[in-house]
Amino acid sequence: MGRRALVTGGAKRIGRGLALALARAGADVAITYRDSRQASEQTVVDLGALGVKALSVPCDVHQESSVASAIEEAAAALGGLDILINNAGRFETEALEKITTAQWDEMFATNTRGPFLVGKHAYPHLKRTRGRIVNIGSLGGLHPWSTHAHYCTSKAALHMLSQTMAKAWAPEVSVNCVAPGMIVTSGEVTSGYEHFAEKTPMRRNGTVEDVAAAVLFFATAPHFITGQILTVDGGLGL
Repeated sequence: MGRRALVTGGAKRIGRGLALALARAGADVAITYRDSRQASEQTVVDLGALGVKALSVPCDVHQESSVASAIEEAAAALGGLDILINNAGRFETEALEKITTAQWDEMFATNTRGPFLVGKHAYPHLKRTRGRIVNIGSLGGLHPWSTHAHYCTSKAALHMLSQTMAKAWAPEVSVNCVAPGMIVTSGEVTSGYEHFAEKTPMRRNGTVEDVAAAVLFFATAPHFITGQILTVDGGLGL
């Protein structure tokens, strides 16, 4: 209640769900978007309906100047930052031998360099408030998926970045990582995903609410908990 949170890529899908969960818990929330301006505007309306301060700011995590501007705008509007959720990411399926250099670089620019840049520019604000960072990794960063080599490798790098941030920015800032497995968002076509549920010990695919619960845990847990990677996969990775 009363905390100030920034969710990158918060206009739709998992990011939207995380932003709404934080708002329901009482946090004021800023979200960033790149191409989803209309969706971001609707998400801000929905956040505001929960009785918290909300805004959206454009941000391209590939560009450091855009990141710096977005962080400053969000912090100014909210009066500071307590929580950063590095959610903006990219997913793509491609056979390893067909991945181009451009595809590889784009994946790392979004999934690894992006959170680095956002964290770097948010750090001064979070240091002042003894804040928290939650990076959104992936089960693919812990287990190799043969048709997602560039994605898996970029998320594995994000996991290591999370632990490095935790060590470098302690004791002022706690940094943790949530690594979702197969998550199906509300309204998303689920056909084709049934085989994941069948392989999952909990016999279902994950929901945005499952991921949000893990994020809220790190947002509210003792500050002493840092450098952790929490899989939210129903046991799929076992």
